[in-house]
Amino acid sequence: MHQNIIDALRDATPIISQFEPPPINQRILFSQYSNNIYLRKHNMTYSVNKVQKKKMEEPPAKRACTDHQTAQLKAYKGTPLELKCVNTIRALAADMVQKANSGHPGAPMGCAPMAHLLWSSAASGGTGRNHSAKNPNWWNRDRFVLSNGHACALQYVMLHLSGYEDCSMDQLKAFRQVGSSTPGHPENFCTDGVEVCTGPLGQGISNAVGMAIAAKHLGATYNTTDFPSIINSRTYVICGDGCLQEGISGEASSLAGHLGLGDLIVLYDDNHITIDGDTDLAFTEDVKMRYESYGWQVLVVDDVANGLDDLRAAIDEGKKCTDKPTLIKIRTEIGFGSPSKQGSASSHGAPLGVPEIEATKGRLYGCDPSQDFLVDEDVAAYFKEQADAGDQALAAWDADFAKYKEAHPDKANELERRFNGEIPEGAFDDLPTFVFGKDKANATRKFSEACINAVAKKMPELMGGSADLTGSNCCQIKGAGDFQKDTPEGSTLRFGVREHAMAAICNGMFAYGGLRPFCATFLQFAGYALGAMRCSALSKFGVMYIMTHDSIGLGEDGPTHQPVEMLESLRSMPNMCVVRAADANEMAAAYQIAINNVHTPTVICCTRGTVAPLEHSSRDKAMKGAYAVIEEEGEGAPDLVMIATGSEVWRCVDAAKALQSNHSIRTRVVSMPCQELFLEQSEEYRRSVLPGNVPTMSVEASAEHGWHRFSHAQIGVARFGMSGPLEQLFQKYGFGAENIASKGKELVDFYKNLGGNVPDLNCRPTFVNFQA
Repeated sequence: MHQNIIDALRDATPIISQFEPPPINQRILFSQYSNNIYLRKHNMTYSVNKVQKKKMEEPPAKRACTDHQTAQLKAYKGTPLELKCVNTIRALAADMVQKANSGHPGAPMGCAPMAHLLWSSAASGGTGRNHSAKNPNWWNRDRFVLSNGHACALQYVMLHLSGYEDCSMDQLKAFRQVGSSTPGHPENFCTDGVEVCTGPLGQGISNAVGMAIAAKHLGATYNTTDFPSIINSRTYVICGDGCLQEGISGEASSLAGHLGLGDLIVLYDDNHITIDGDTDLAFTEDVKMRYESYGWQVLVVDDVANGLDDLRAAIDEGKKCTDKPTLIKIRTEIGFGSPSKQGSASSHGAPLGVPEIEATKGRLYGCDPSQDFLVDEDVAAYFKEQADAGDQALAAWDADFAKYKEAHPDKANELERRFNGEIPEGAFDDLPTFVFGKDKANATRKFSEACINAVAKKMPELMGGSADLTGSNCCQIKGAGDFQKDTPEGSTLRFGVREHAMAAICNGMFAYGGLRPFCATFLQFAGYALGAMRCSALSKFGVMYIMTHDSIGLGEDGPTHQPVEMLESLRSMPNMCVVRAADANEMAAAYQIAINNVHTPTVICCTRGTVAPLEHSSRDKAMKGAYAVIEEEGEGAPDLVMIATGSEVWRCVDAAKALQSNHSIRTRVVSMPCQELFLEQSEEYRRSVLPGNVPTMSVEASAEHGWHRFSHAQIGVARFGMSGPLEQLFQKYGFGAENIASKGKELVDFYKNLGGNVPDLNCRPTFVNFQA
């Protein structure tokens, strides 16, 4: 019986293509690359160890095509190798998700044709996108952003085929596993070749707008007539229906159209499927008309399953358009090739299943249903050729930059400093120092304005602006022109009323390199931007967020504009530094902290109202996060410690003076502009500032949450604000010096009545739970 089967298989090539493949559970699969012949049937394996010597010496036979594979090839308007490459991408992505038993196979299978062109050289009929595994951080590489980050198996497959070490075959097989460099959504700090963290839909396309802005600005600043291409990169995006439904993408795309970002090309995967089902359930707008109204060039490609010529032509047209960004609306089918899940939401967010994958490979030309993670030699050779073209482009650019450096050494050195993230010498020398008794009291937003202008003189990489609140946020850099369509050398960005996109665009600018972006709005409206701000922290992007009107103290605009919970929300975020300065010296510290925090975003919180001057404030001490701005009188430990931030510090100083003079309560006032920095200090320093076993009260015109680890009692805001003049609101909410002093005395008396037993806030264990 076995021999009869083998004899039949030896001559199977002309026969197999004549019949429809049998059901998966009955199909016989043949591997011709083994020393043995293996027949696999449902729950059965046959093995033959002896084969004629002549047969063994012959080269492996060409894989037989199924009827479906033959039909696909016949219908395809392109070379067999091109189709095989596209199908290999599909199969690898499906294999990754299947092995992980988790992930999203559908989008990678539908988008594989786009990826093939994006990772192919111009000589091979692709986009000619400049990138190189030899130097993933090449300044002038063409950026690629996978905005629909759930499709990341697609990106990892392409990076693998292009020779990026972080996406070796072993890493593809470790998809979504702990410690792998192929995580469940793209992470820029984890995988070379990934520019930004994408996963929250809409973030990626918005980041790409920032990248396009950065490229256009740096090119205008550093390119010369004799070297016009030192910075001339393009930014390519693949996005999906979900990305275009998110409001952030509309904000960013509107601004991109206004700015005429011609080097931005977005490939829109129009597959008509979301998790809940067909997009007709909730998304029936005319995307083409919407983007045309934004000022984009919009092109339509109806089919990429049967050939890539239309997409090639559209991308070429996009590259020719220099005064508008381009959206290419590409009709695809999610889960392409899957017999039962193609075009269905069922292929979106779960493995296809082994039988379905085998059936899929049986339908995709060039795939072998019997093998997983297969890259045939001709496919590997093709992508090696594409990678070599990228390496050659890098070498040519390196040679040009060497000549540029000879001709324009100052510009070249400045570019190197900026892309290396180096802070120029003396950057902080001109930061203002407040002289008590001489300098005028002011709002901390005005001190912020002085600081950013002092630093900008030596750091031209500072680029940013406000969400239509420039005058209120006090963030205009003097002499910096506007970045507009016709003035790309300008470094002031007019974001318009687009807080969420503003933050995401800054993330893209930082990711591009060579810039330190900043953006500004009212602190309450950080709520609009919070999704992108979280991505800043996750991505380790040192974006500077200037947030003014930071408490109920903004006054008459009322509770819709008065932040209550926002400070604690931001402080609770990992890798986010929040600084609330009390005066000019602390604001100078805030800017020094923010600029030094290359890999941590910083929120600089500023008052609308005037703060009284502090005699003993210190920039150097503020750099430690907290310090005693007023020491207690006499010897020994204080009777009371008050901790405050921002506009509440001077009020605590007045209260401390009253407690000493009226009740002989020796009070220390601690200014804590930055909790995160204080917690990084040594235990000895922390105890020297906050003993822990002394009655301690926090005072901040914000939520009480988060202060319990530093204080025994809190004066905070436990309800929303009100409309009214600043000082009246501070009195009504308990932040007048009289109430602060009263509550301080009450706290001291409380512990006296308990026999003086004050719980030591420092006396508790600290657990490290993360297993490194």
